Amino acid sequence: MPSQRLGILTAGGDCAGLNAVIRGIVCAAAQHGVEVLGFPEGYEGLVNPSAARPLTPANTRGIELLGGTILGSTNKGRFQLRRGSGGGGGLSDSLLRVARQAFEHNRIDALVILGGDGSLRTALQLSRAGLRCIGVPKTIDNDIESTDVTFGFDTAVARVAESVTTLRTTADSHRRALIVEVMGRNSGWLALHGGVAGGADVILIPEIPFDSDLLVRFLKDAERRGARSLLIVVAEGARAKAGRQIRRQTSTGDSRLGGIGNYVESLIVARGGRETRCCVLGHLQRGGAPTAFDRVLGQQFGVHALELFREGMFGRMVSYRFGAVTDVALADAVNRSRHVSPTSQILRHARALGVFLGD
Repeated sequence: MPSQRLGILTAGGDCAGLNAVIRGIVCAAAQHGVEVLGFPEGYEGLVNPSAARPLTPANTRGIELLGGTILGSTNKGRFQLRRGSGGGGGLSDSLLRVARQAFEHNRIDALVILGGDGSLRTALQLSRAGLRCIGVPKTIDNDIESTDVTFGFDTAVARVAESVTTLRTTADSHRRALIVEVMGRNSGWLALHGGVAGGADVILIPEIPFDSDLLVRFLKDAERRGARSLLIVVAEGARAKAGRQIRRQTSTGDSRLGGIGNYVESLIVARGGRETRCCVLGHLQRGGAPTAFDRVLGQQFGVHALELFREGMFGRMVSYRFGAVTDVALADAVNRSRHVSPTSQILRHARALGVFLGD
């Protein structure tokens, strides 16, 4: 019987824990004589199939400790599907042909895709075209509905919490209000967990449009009570009740969420609030070494992806539900965003801690 061969690629934005997943797949594959090939630069690696390289326990030793991805990634490639493009269509016949040729050229039996919603929808397209694919969810936003947590989220939360805690000292020194704008797209998980962990006074998330009058009143009341500083964590997708989400143009001409932190700063100053500064964390949330939790979870995800491969269970996505690593159908995982519920326990606990949530 010919040896089995598995391909891996990392697509979309980077995050901590990607290398841990790669390491988990490679080590588990070696136990069963499965060869592993890594495609560089996300789905674009399929365009140049000769660039794929063997991954072994020896040449991946220690990578679970590293941030980023040793394979490289991109969220600008020809294969990338955007949110809202639906479950069918999307990839052209020529791109599907390119993918098939990459499978054939490298003699891989299946491909494991590590990516977020857009990358996993591309995986679903490939799967529906008859190519054997397995998805592993990756996003610091923690906004994929079919999994309770994604690797990279815990590390990003730690970055946010550390930043908020660090900024408290300079805010106290100058009796300022400091605003920390964080990522998360249309979900508030990162802002909520990072803000609570960092001891923020205010947390504004997309799921709760904030009342500007109540926000200003809360800040002035806190100042009257003698608070030397105020820390405000705001998710990039947050908005005022009477307003829209704020977007900005990137250097590549794309329109992305961003700028709400500066809006809140202007609002506070215009309404007679204390001196205020805004800090946008940006890609600091994505980089750096993964936390121990993300190293463990990433490697567990990798092992389970290899188990799905050996069992012939394709068109599936690795998932973490109710404290255990499991899997769901790719078709049931994509296009379903996970948001903070109004009845969420973490929201209730944040209110009990005295955190103002905009309403």
